[in-house]
Amino acid sequence: MKRKIVIEVQMHCAKCRSKALKIAASTDGVDSVTLEGDGKNRLVVTGNDVDSVNLTKTLRKKIGRAAIVEQGEVKKKEEEKKEKVDESTIQWWPSQPILVYDLPSNPNPGGCSIQ
Repeated sequence: MKRKIVIEVQMHCAKCRSKALKIAASTDGVDSVTLEGDGKNRLVVTGNDVDSVNLTKTLRKKIGRAAIVEQGEVKKKEEEKKEKVDESTIQWWPSQPILVYDLPSNPNPGGCSIQ
């Protein structure tokens, strides 16, 4: 089950942002990390079995102030819920021409029939 965690981190410069992205991406179970917000100060982490408390503690140690803002399951888009249309391909195998051989009943018609 995929989870989405939003962590607000105090980041002043581009170096801090890249460092925060590297820390979040190196955590076990993380699938994707993005920056959001007005000042690009929110990390959105998506993944399976992500330890949000451990990730927040690590960000506090390495960068500065960090707090979990939002945590929940990733909702599937409505487009994915729609029924899938059967898009099976039609296979057509061209038939081979039928070869008919005319075999005479007597292979040697000019020969002697009494022997």
